[in-house]
Parts: sequence; C-alpha cells; structure tokens
Amino acid sequence: MDKLQCMEAFVRVAESGSFIKAAEQLGVTRSVITARIQQLEKFVDSPLFFRSTRSVRLSDIGLTYYKECADLINKFEFLANQMSNSKSALHGKLRILMAPGFAIDYFGKYLTVFLERFPNIDMDIEVYDKIIDPISSGFDVVFQMFPPHSENLIDRKIFYVNRVICATPQFIEKFGKPNHPNELQNFSLGYYSGYPSRNKLQFLINDKFEDIHLNAKVQSSSIHLLRDFTLNHGGIGCLPTLVAQESIFNGKLITLLKNFPLSNYSLRAVFPSNSKNISKIRGLIDFLVEQLDIIPDWDIRLIEKNHISEQIKYFQ
Repeated sequence: MDKLQCMEAFVRVAESGSFIKAAEQLGVTRSVITARIQQLEKFVDSPLFFRSTRSVRLSDIGLTYYKECADLINKFEFLANQMSNSKSALHGKLRILMAPGFAIDYFGKYLTVFLERFPNIDMDIEVYDKIIDPISSGFDVVFQMFPPHSENLIDRKIFYVNRVICATPQFIEKFGKPNHPNELQNFSLGYYSGYPSRNKLQFLINDKFEDIHLNAKVQSSSIHLLRDFTLNHGGIGCLPTLVAQESIFNGKLITLLKNFPLSNYSLRAVFPSNSKNISKIRGLIDFLVEQLDIIPDWDIRLIEKNHISEQIKYFQ
C-alpha cells in the first residue's frame, strides 16, 4: 500500500465530495480511487466516508484525519514543485490528436499561451473526428468527446459539450419549426454520425431524459460540414454549442426546442497512465483546466441571452 497515494485520494474525495471528480483530478480511474480509499480504511480500521447514491461525506474518523492529511499532502506538493522547478522546464515533443470541434477556432489561442509558458515543448497535432486508441496509434494524448473504450486508458474532463437544435431564420420562415422533439421527424435534419446514441437523441422531457428516434436527411462525420449545411438553409441541425455559438449570437442560427435541452457530452483528454510523457501531458491538461470552466463561457453567455436552457447547468 502506498500510504501517500491513498492519503492523496482521501483528501481529493473529501474536498470534491466525489470519487469521480477525485479520479479526474488525479488522472486515474474511479476504481483506483475506490481501491486506495478502501486500503486506507483497512489501515485505520474504520470507514472514512458515509456514501449514498447522492453524496459522499466524511465520517467522524474521516473528519479527525482530514486536516492532518491535507496538510501533509500540501507540504509534499510544495516540496515536489520546488524540486521540479530546480530542474529544467518541461521539454520534448507531444503528439496530440484533437477533435475538430475544439481544434478549429479555439485551441490555437490556448496553444499560443501554453507554448509561451513552456517554450521547450514541441507539438505535433493531428485534427481528426474519430475515436482511436492513442497507444496503438502512437499519440501521447487524444482530446475527444466520448469516454475511452479501453481500461488501460484514463481520461479527464475539460469541459461539458452541450448541443442545440437550430436552423436559419429563412428555413424557419419557409418550413416552420418543431414545437416538440417528436416533431423533428417531419423536418430535414443534419446529424453527426459519430454519436454513440447513433440514430436517436436524448431530450429532457418532463424532468427526465427520453430517447427520440431520428430520420436524418444528412449524416456526416464532420460537424463543421453540418454547420454549413444548416447555415445554408438545408435543414435543422443538431450542433455542439462550441461550433454553433458564433452563428447563434449573430442571428444566423435560431435555437429551437429550448424547453427540451439535450443530454451532453464532455471534451476529455484520454491518455495512457504509464506514458513516458506523463508530466508533459498533465502539464497541458492542467493548463486547459485552468483556462476553461467546466461549463464554458460561451454556454453561460448563451444562457444569459436566453438561447439555451439554464437547466444545462445541472447536467452531470
């Protein structure tokens, strides 16, 4: 048992109130966090948390040890940072695969700031809208919207990816608009072919998500092609807000079915835990988490302007 790792997991769960969030912060799987907590509980011979389906809270013995463990972990991290800073800065190459939705129009500005902070890192970035195995494909880290398939990979969420149903004012004037998700089948629809849900969408209807089956007129692996199809009045589009938000703000696209928000995904970093470049990978991920809120600023502005439902704040 690595007592320091177990105590770090304990502190992260205590502070975040979530095994999942602790796993994301440490870049490991939830099962690893669970195992470390169980080992620590066995060591102290007492439960450290009270767990329920809705919450995680410290037990009496957990409250007793939390402050001391947190102080110890903070001192260790301070010492580790001092030792790290005494060496040369992060350097070498990172090979990255990134989904176009974030790579185009967004990542470039963050990349500039990151490389100013870490000038000795070189980047080899491929932009491709497919889920792959970074190990067999030779990538250090993959930024994608869906969880990894392999248990040998770990992932960390960067921000939530929310989607909207939208169309141009010209299309709406000519063909009308749906008032309920069930009516989507009556319209020409552009739909991303890579969603795990395939030919259906989950809408929040009467406070629970329901599957609505679709008959898409146009399916594509390119979300930008679908945006252009929608902008050129070809039909109703189902688009991520990070791709559609500019067109929504300038009035070229109108959001539809706002009272029936869609389930969301996350942009996440997927990488092998035993990578030889793990320090550079975590440096990049920590930087992006620092720059981006879990609910991104464009979604907050869309909510404020009543383009999308405030309910998305509460999706997990």
